[in-house]
Amino acid sequence: MKHIKGVIFDLDSTLVTCKLCFKTMRKEIGCPLEQDILQFVDALDEPKQSIANHTIKRLELDDAHSAKWIEGAEHFVEYLINKNYPTAIITRNCVEASSVKIANNQIPIETVITREDAPAKPDPTPLLMLAEKWNIAPANLLYIGDYLHDINIAKNAGVESALFCEFETPDYAHQADYVFESYAELMKRFT
Repeated sequence: MKHIKGVIFDLDSTLVTCKLCFKTMRKEIGCPLEQDILQFVDALDEPKQSIANHTIKRLELDDAHSAKWIEGAEHFVEYLINKNYPTAIITRNCVEASSVKIANNQIPIETVITREDAPAKPDPTPLLMLAEKWNIAPANLLYIGDYLHDINIAKNAGVESALFCEFETPDYAHQADYVFESYAELMKRFT
């Protein structure tokens, strides 16, 4: 991965643990299984949209307080920072939940883009904003995540993707440029 000049992370289940149950969230807001939660909420009329957003934020904040570093992630982030790689986080979380997770775990990544700061994944806008800000070609960036949205935001922006599969490898894993089960495994690609 010598061509990689900047690294961007998803937050939940990539840098920190996440116990958020999306099935429960979908049930509470009435979102069908096959529909994207944020797109579903955006299409709601008021006051249903406000109620759904409040429910999502409440569930995210409940989860935020229990989030802990994923094994090896902290060491990998420190390695990147020590080697002067620009780093950032792009998450579909709200600002408040992201802030709690980052503060509680003392994550040393300053640039954080939430769904309130830019269009949500898989829209490529946040990645393209970072490429421009850092003056790095998208092809020289790596986006690390744990879900299909993470692969798709990278593809949509012309950025390479690394899929973190700690517990099981999903059927869409072949769409990622790299698949890894541990940060120790990913670190070997950088050293």
